[in-house]
Amino acid sequence: MDEFRFEITEEMEDERIDKCLSMLIDSLSRSYIQKMIKEGSVSVNGQPVKGSYRVSAEDSVIFCLPKAVEPDIVQEQIPLDILYEDDDVIVVNKPKGMVVHPAAGHYSGTLVNALMYHCGSSLSGINGVMRPGIVHRIDMDTTGSVIACKNDLAHNCIAAQLKEHSITRRYHAICHGILKEESGIIDKPIGRHPTDRKKMAVNERNGKHAVTHYRVLKHFSNYTYIECELETGRTHQIRVHMSSIGHPILGDETYGSRNVPFRLQGQTLHAKVLGFTHPSTGEYMELDAPLPAYFSHLLEVL
Repeated sequence: MDEFRFEITEEMEDERIDKCLSMLIDSLSRSYIQKMIKEGSVSVNGQPVKGSYRVSAEDSVIFCLPKAVEPDIVQEQIPLDILYEDDDVIVVNKPKGMVVHPAAGHYSGTLVNALMYHCGSSLSGINGVMRPGIVHRIDMDTTGSVIACKNDLAHNCIAAQLKEHSITRRYHAICHGILKEESGIIDKPIGRHPTDRKKMAVNERNGKHAVTHYRVLKHFSNYTYIECELETGRTHQIRVHMSSIGHPILGDETYGSRNVPFRLQGQTLHAKVLGFTHPSTGEYMELDAPLPAYFSHLLEVL
């Protein structure tokens, strides 16, 4: 069991305990925290509390979080579109609708299940049994390049490049509206949405530094085909940033419009170019993931 301890500050005075904890632990949903409160896992000043409790400055909060039982992840013979592979890394062009690693509601059919079948035991173990080999991820309905590592040395090397923002990540996307500038930089911090914990948002108060560079590839009547390059890699970064300037990604129902005159499943966002320094050779290499058929067809229609 993991134990979290917090001292309540004046800024949180009079907030409900569940809302307060959801702000302090952004990896947990508010509904899950409410469930834990009902089960007696949260105490304030040594006493169990109810969900209606409102915190006071200098309250001492203890949250006992039971350790998750990780299910066995099985190998699955799922075809992979492999862009590059050697003894250190494998780069895959992920299809739409595939989750990168197992999580609640998605314990099969993931990229990890497929990689485990293809690579056997040759995947780095740094991220545990649920995410072997996984260094980064893209959304379920985003297509394109994902790199996985086959040993811990390669994993540490790629993870360090991600941390230093030295990995090249260029995405292609179609956004709503006509961008006035041919290129631009969006520099806005991103954090959890203040009321919807499943969403991210531009958050000046609690967000983390986030920068997206974009340039126009082609204008259409009501849409723009763009390339976005990540300087940082926050959750849903391109989707949140483009929505924040009034040009949400086409098909993105979370941050954009549900009224789309095309049959789409999720956002038109593709991780096209991935560039990194190879862990063993030290050479820079760049891989280009071809656009999926639906994306190419949509461009022709537009």
